[in-house]
Amino acid sequence: MRQYILKRVAHAVFIMWLVATTVFFGLRAIPGGPVATMLGQEATPAAKRALREQLGLDQPWYVQYVDWMVDLATFNFGQSLTNNQAVSDLVMQAAPRTLSIGIVAVVVGLSVAVPAGIVSATRKREPVDYVATVVAFLGLSMPAFFVGILLALVFGVWLDLLPVFGYVPISEGLVPWFESILLPGLAVGLPYGAVVMRMMRSSLLEVLDEPYMKTALAKGVNSRVRLYKHALQNALIPVVTVAGIQLALVLVGSVTVELVFGIQGLGRLLVDSMLDRNYPVTQVVILLVSAVLVFTNLAVDLAYTAIDPRIRYGSESA
Repeated sequence: MRQYILKRVAHAVFIMWLVATTVFFGLRAIPGGPVATMLGQEATPAAKRALREQLGLDQPWYVQYVDWMVDLATFNFGQSLTNNQAVSDLVMQAAPRTLSIGIVAVVVGLSVAVPAGIVSATRKREPVDYVATVVAFLGLSMPAFFVGILLALVFGVWLDLLPVFGYVPISEGLVPWFESILLPGLAVGLPYGAVVMRMMRSSLLEVLDEPYMKTALAKGVNSRVRLYKHALQNALIPVVTVAGIQLALVLVGSVTVELVFGIQGLGRLLVDSMLDRNYPVTQVVILLVSAVLVFTNLAVDLAYTAIDPRIRYGSESA
């Protein structure tokens, strides 16, 4: 297992280097740049040249690339081109807001989706199955920002129960913090939960139809034992895979939701930095999101061994 983890970590480092390289050259291949964005098209060539020298963009591309790799290796993420603020400070300000929304989204999504998928599968073609299926399809068809607008109208405008704009840090109180992220978290979590619920239902139905489940039924094994010990253990593996992959949607979905609720999170920071051609900020935010996805996939693979002890990695594998 240790050897497998080391290989996966090395693979993750390679992927992060590949992402960093792609982002570095991809941003610079886009027409325009930070100088044109900051000074406008009517600026004189001398002013543009001076600003390029000030920002270090006058250096050859390979020099900029090597400097970028060295800075990454030393965890020096540089300064924002627009306000000269440390990129690490900007990320540390925005990350807790997106992380808070993501935590609520995942907790809400999984706590609703997994039980709903189990009930829907075990009561196939009953009214509760049809209701769960309709709700899941609605969640799949509506983007997160649209769900956020509906929630803001219902709970913020019509019922006046929750705030619909801004973020309250947890340092100012647990209740105000939770109230400020509840609606954004629900807006991201409901579509996320819909995907997981459909996978839970289809996976469990497939397992329940396996021959060994029919054999257990013929032997008179208790229905709860058949469901929780035999069926769920195998049905959860594809569900965990999808739930881990769908974390990308939680992060991406939070971009538009943050715009709807006026929250300055990582999504808003990424959009603003891309519009401003702010290379250092854009590169770091994309790398951070990529790192979350890469190491989440590693955590999902390791979770397989906890769900099914028969699964082994590395030298222990059959």
